[in-house]
Amino acid sequence: MKKINAENLIKKLIPIIYKAGAVSIKYSKKLKVFTKDDKTPVTNGDLEVDKMLQNFLKKISPTIEIVSEETIKKSKIKKRKTFWLIDPIDGTSSYIKGGSEYTINVGLIINQRPLAGIIYAPKKKRLFYAYGKGKAYEIFNKFKKIKLNCSKKLNREKIALTNSTLPSKRIKNIIKKYKIKKFVSMRSSLKFCMIATSEFDLYSAKPRAREWDYAAGHAIAESAGAIIRTFQNKKILYGKKGFKNPSLLVRRNSSI
Repeated sequence: MKKINAENLIKKLIPIIYKAGAVSIKYSKKLKVFTKDDKTPVTNGDLEVDKMLQNFLKKISPTIEIVSEETIKKSKIKKRKTFWLIDPIDGTSSYIKGGSEYTINVGLIINQRPLAGIIYAPKKKRLFYAYGKGKAYEIFNKFKKIKLNCSKKLNREKIALTNSTLPSKRIKNIIKKYKIKKFVSMRSSLKFCMIATSEFDLYSAKPRAREWDYAAGHAIAESAGAIIRTFQNKKILYGKKGFKNPSLLVRRNSSI
């Protein structure tokens, strides 16, 4: 395989991600909800966005395997090192309810590490992307581009993010350990992006979800300067046979 130009690939993805966002909004007005084998919901919007992204990735990177949440049953069970990870709509429950926190995610894994990623929250008009250390950005409303750097110390109250309004005792203890008194519940991989922008400071989760839920956000937050590890302070690798995530601790920087 030739050397992969992550910057070039991610920048090529930006226009199609915007189109996928418009399609997700269009389908949300005539939504059809189905139940997958694992009892989780999927919609016609998820499936259409997935098809768009996969077709485009095949054109711009024909030698890189694509793994998507919506077609995982067709993928071989094996360890992987370099591949795309797609979650066409992360936060499907928010999407079904007409919420604004759902995102479209594409992550690029190289040698089991999330090197690059792109996340778009269509209803918030916020797009985030990254392709390496110090190379993380947000484009707001399609025009305003901001370089992300969350490594700076900020003189404000620290705020954590959680998956639930009622986090478990273990998650509460972690928040307390880092001397954080306030937390906010948020859906989808938008949490990684909110830490990358320095709007929030910490996110922790017990082993949950799958690799496609984390990959793009991991790449963006880490490229912006965040520290991402398991509860045991181990690095998180991708391409595991079952695509299961370990525990997760995202800190905005080492001062958190």
